[in-house]
Amino acid sequence: MGTVLDSHFLALTAIVTVGYQLFFFIITALLRFDKVTDFAGSTNFIILAVLTLVVKGSWHFRQVVLSILVIIWGLRLGVFLLMRILQWGEDRRFDEMRKNLGKLAAFWLFQAVWVWTVSLPLTIVNASDRNPSVKPQDIIGWIMWFVGISIEAAADQQKLNFKNSPANKGKWCNVGLWKYTRHPNYFGEILLWWGIFVGSTPVLDGAEWLVVFGPIFLTFLLLFVSGIPILEESADKRYSSLEEYRIYKNTTSPLVPLPPVMYGNLPSWFKVAFLFEFPLYNRGLVREGILS
Repeated sequence: MGTVLDSHFLALTAIVTVGYQLFFFIITALLRFDKVTDFAGSTNFIILAVLTLVVKGSWHFRQVVLSILVIIWGLRLGVFLLMRILQWGEDRRFDEMRKNLGKLAAFWLFQAVWVWTVSLPLTIVNASDRNPSVKPQDIIGWIMWFVGISIEAAADQQKLNFKNSPANKGKWCNVGLWKYTRHPNYFGEILLWWGIFVGSTPVLDGAEWLVVFGPIFLTFLLLFVSGIPILEESADKRYSSLEEYRIYKNTTSPLVPLPPVMYGNLPSWFKVAFLFEFPLYNRGLVREGILS
């Protein structure tokens, strides 16, 4: 079918994404119903994948594979998060937003930016006329995606099972993959989206390489904005008085899975430089007066 608004579908996907998120923002604002937030985000990726694939209409093997990978990820995460929030009740992230329309609107706008930006590698692949044969980058990208989504799915289920057990009430999750990293789900998320980017590189040309901003943006968000910092501060506030928790935090990698014995014996400079153990992850301990 070819070009719609622009040859790379950037305007098309931006309009669709803003419209989709605006629809759910209106529902949330009018009904004060925030249980569909994560579902709206993850399913938006599916819409963009299907839309760009169908509108282009070329159905190249690489386009189909990467689109299917994003659709699988979106379906799994969307259904999981929707079922979890329906089971657990209200989303605490919106406690301060429900009565503040400006903050709520800013959140939904930011979610639209997140979806559009992270989808960039797939958008460009599906808009491209180039169709080189399968390259090593394709295989590497697909493997990265498979490992990433396997880790993310396993970590999500392990934490859900842990929290659903009455015996674990008031405890932090330190079972399964959570023994080796404090945020295995985020590690899987980052890995799979870098895999999508790597799988897109055989068709990228010139300025199209700027789609690397997609996985960079996602990584930045999880490391410094809406991911690890918020959860670390929340966990510190709840468990910092417990010595077992402080031991867990000191011996468990924040992101990259590693045996606790190995991680606990690494020098601090190495953890900061190569394993993302940034000082901002200890703001909760500083606030509690445990660290200076």
